[in-house]
Amino acid sequence: MKPQRPPRPTTHLTVLDRQWLTPHMVRLTAGGPNFDAFHDAGFADSYVKIVFDHEGRPYYEPVDVAALRASTPNETWPKTRTYTVRSVDRQARTISIDFVIHGDSGIAGPWAATVEPGSLIQFMGPGGAWSPADDADFHLFVGDESAIPAIAASLERLPGDAVGAVIVEAAEHALDVSAPAGVTVEWIVRGGAEYDPTVLAERVGRLDLPEGDVSVFAHGEREAMKHLRRLFRDIPRERLSISGYWAYGREEDVFQAEKRTEIGKI
Repeated sequence: MKPQRPPRPTTHLTVLDRQWLTPHMVRLTAGGPNFDAFHDAGFADSYVKIVFDHEGRPYYEPVDVAALRASTPNETWPKTRTYTVRSVDRQARTISIDFVIHGDSGIAGPWAATVEPGSLIQFMGPGGAWSPADDADFHLFVGDESAIPAIAASLERLPGDAVGAVIVEAAEHALDVSAPAGVTVEWIVRGGAEYDPTVLAERVGRLDLPEGDVSVFAHGEREAMKHLRRLFRDIPRERLSISGYWAYGREEDVFQAEKRTEIGKI
């Protein structure tokens, strides 16, 4: 078993704005005088782990997660929720993070839906390791709502003559994303249908991928990614980014614990 990495430093910013992108997705913009503490490595899949107290409530004063873990019982450790950094604006000294809202369920979603400008947002990170390869012949992006921020950020980095396809599954609402003219964008909106982890793999399986250098970014629900992985066995490792962002029916604490075991690997 791999030793656990020490937690990244805890950073705090100020929520500056809240914008609804769809009835079920909200964007928070954060910045303020502590912006220089945000050390972005520049990856398209950059992410942070937003920090809440052990009962899922926001902190109103800055905390140090590493110090709390070292000095308090496990059951009182902060909870974290992982979110992609949608964009970084160094001129405005802000970052933006998009949240999918599932009613009152969860921790981060209800908080993001109601948080007021001036409130504290605290997180560990950012992490990340992937950006689209400029020299790929074809770019394929696959995911669900949880992957939209990383996919959208990746599309903005592609050269104007890039060729590829985007396939996104959503519960209810499609979201406008900008893409080069040679990149098609397809939404699979399931509406009231029950979640089916095979939907994305079935659609991707019908694609006629071209010969040549294909780059794949596939992220979303864990079981869906397992089905997709079987389709990408011939994609070179350096051209494939695939993982489960979440697991259907599980909160992130349980999902992350499973990922640290053999059972949770895909």
